Parts: sequence; C-alpha cells; structure tokens
Amino acid sequence: MTRYRLHNRHAASECAAAFAAWRGFASPLRHSVAASSCAGGGHELWFDVEADSAMAALALLPGFVAVRTTAIPIHDTPIP
Repeated sequence: MTRYRLHNRHAASECAAAFAAWRGFASPLRHSVAASSCAGGGHELWFDVEADSAMAALALLPGFVAVRTTAIPIHDTPIP
C-alpha cells in the first residue's frame, strides 16, 4: 500500500457543504481528525491515508469533497 496525503481545497462558500457531505457517508476517516486551515480562512483540509491507488484513497472521501481533492503519494524522507 502507498501512503497518500489528500489535499482538499474548497471555497469559503463551500465550507459548510464540505463538512455536511460527511453525514451518512461510511468511511474510516469519518469522526477522525484532519489538519485544516478553515478556521483561519484558508479553506483547505489534509488527510494522510494508506490505499492501493490514488483512486482508492479518494474513495475514502464523500464525492463533494473528493472532486476538490488531490491525492499526493508521500514517503518519509530523512533530512540530513
């Protein structure tokens, strides 16, 4: 499995809908904690997940959120 950082960007006007989209959506991410800049006005969310593909990673998100999200493969890199 590959680790992905899911980076969601949404407009301020879409913030409430981005959070409401989780209601009734079955996902292991539901009721978890995500990094977010919404409270500071940035309107971005980040999740780190493991999945077999970028498509599988995005499937962990409700459709409204997934279409505004980029799945970025990530790895730990030692910094000298």
